[in-house]
Amino acid sequence: MTSLDKRPSPTKPEGGSVDGPLLVVEDLTVRFPTEDGEVTAVRELSYQLEVGKTLGIVGESGSGKSVSSMAVLGLHDPRSTRISGSIRLRGEEIVGMQEAQMRKLRGNDVAMIFQDALAALHPFYRVGQQLEEAYLVHHPKATKRDARRKAVEMLDRVGIPRPDRRVDDYPHQFSGGMRQRAMIAMGLINDPSLLIADEPTTALDVTVQAQILDLLQDLQREFNSAVIIITHDLGVIAEMADDVLVMYAGRAVEYGPGKEVLVHPEMPYTWGLLSSVPRRHLGHERADDPDPRQPAEPAGAAERVPVPPAVHAPVEGAGRSVHDRAARAHSPVSAGRPPEALPHREPRRDLRGRGAPRDRPRAC
Repeated sequence: MTSLDKRPSPTKPEGGSVDGPLLVVEDLTVRFPTEDGEVTAVRELSYQLEVGKTLGIVGESGSGKSVSSMAVLGLHDPRSTRISGSIRLRGEEIVGMQEAQMRKLRGNDVAMIFQDALAALHPFYRVGQQLEEAYLVHHPKATKRDARRKAVEMLDRVGIPRPDRRVDDYPHQFSGGMRQRAMIAMGLINDPSLLIADEPTTALDVTVQAQILDLLQDLQREFNSAVIIITHDLGVIAEMADDVLVMYAGRAVEYGPGKEVLVHPEMPYTWGLLSSVPRRHLGHERADDPDPRQPAEPAGAAERVPVPPAVHAPVEGAGRSVHDRAARAHSPVSAGRPPEALPHREPRRDLRGRGAPRDRPRAC
């Protein structure tokens, strides 16, 4: 697993070509001045993302997942946001970039699938019109006929039935799953190098969720895009992510290959996320969320997470405090279980026919 404070510092390439990672985030800090004091939503965040790879960002609400990703797209208002650090896309610095230049990158080189597709799509314009606009902005020489053809093609690629007809529908005429597919089509219509999916399956049932995730993986292979997926569902992370970044109180507390983080978590907070499955016989009270106005240390997460005593004993021969075999025996992810065995994935696997069939309810 990669050490958060010993990662190599990538250098900006010359001549505009990128031999290293597609996206490099270094010491990113995002602050919001408020009447109650300055709120630091993201603190010294660093990570890298290669072309064609998927990074999963997980953490509780308020941990800074969406705020950090919106900074990559330059969506924060500079009048009310203080951003420091570095964000480089193909070697080009985004922090401090002029809005006119950022518009050329946004949607063309980096795109985002927002959490609420109904709110992200304009209710007064047809779905096809919004797709066409996204295409024409970055293809000024294209005609309206070309844009409409491209919109129909993208709706067909994401699995919208009868796309030549549905292209003229309004967002409210689409189901939740179809609206999310339309958002994916809009994000990929200009073939971006980086696609950020912010909770793309939150409001969908497990069947549609599985279809959307399969679609994202298929389109990623087709377009060879790098993907950042933000989610609370660790089953989604186990299925899609090559690397996992765990965030707590705006900081990255764990970062490494997906299987390593999920099977051998080093931080008590990560263990707490993995074990946060509601159980009726447990009566744990909800812990208070960290205050973003106060500098929260990663070690403070241990006070909020009930962990086995063996977690605090360092493994023999290692200089870090991690789970030994006795501790992992109490963990929901034991040392011998692969990420595919996570309990979070079982409902979706059953519905997709890859697990044991469920009993049908009997008629009364």
